[in-house]
Amino acid sequence: MLVRNLFRAVIMGPPGSGKGTVSSRISESFGLQHLSSGDMLRANIKAKSELGLLMKSCIDQGQLIPDDVISRLILASLRDMEQSSWLLDGFPRTVAQAESLDGVITVDTVINLDVPFETIKERLTSRWVHLSSGRVYNVDFNPPKIPGLDDVTGEPLTQRDDDTPETVTCRLKAYETQTRPVLEYYRSKGVLATFTGTETNKIWPHVHAFLAKKIPRTQQAGGGV
Repeated sequence: MLVRNLFRAVIMGPPGSGKGTVSSRISESFGLQHLSSGDMLRANIKAKSELGLLMKSCIDQGQLIPDDVISRLILASLRDMEQSSWLLDGFPRTVAQAESLDGVITVDTVINLDVPFETIKERLTSRWVHLSSGRVYNVDFNPPKIPGLDDVTGEPLTQRDDDTPETVTCRLKAYETQTRPVLEYYRSKGVLATFTGTETNKIWPHVHAFLAKKIPRTQQAGGGV
């Protein structure tokens, strides 16, 4: 059931386009609860559950997670957030997933980060992560305070298996063929807003201005309904 003044958004873009950074800023600025499919995947992988092992195999090969597996994971969480405004990051990635989402809730806005693939390849091959938290660093434009160590815990950073040049190329091809149609799906519904650029800090002000006009003032002031 739709609750008045709630706002539900999806953020999209190729892997490495800055979705995590922009999502964090949206949550902080507008009080939306951030639901990241990546965080949920990492939790399952870390637990080495049967589902987690299956998903890790797909990720390591640069493949997208099967629709039925990821949809079951995400939609179960959304049903627990019926009374909340949220930002969904990393889902849907296929038209089938988008249709599954439509069967549960109406999405108000889809934010698309349009970043050139060449820029993304440079970013990802220079990317290092703190695996247990998901914090991401880039040696070129967002380096850790101490090289090789997480800013918060001081633990060592690692490069993900799926950030090697070969796997990055494979992931971008998968995005192009499977996820681009999702943008057309949302464009046809009139809810797609695209922001183009090569630097997250330059894209962000435009995203902020756009959402400031879209999100109910009760959300902006109170950080939730």
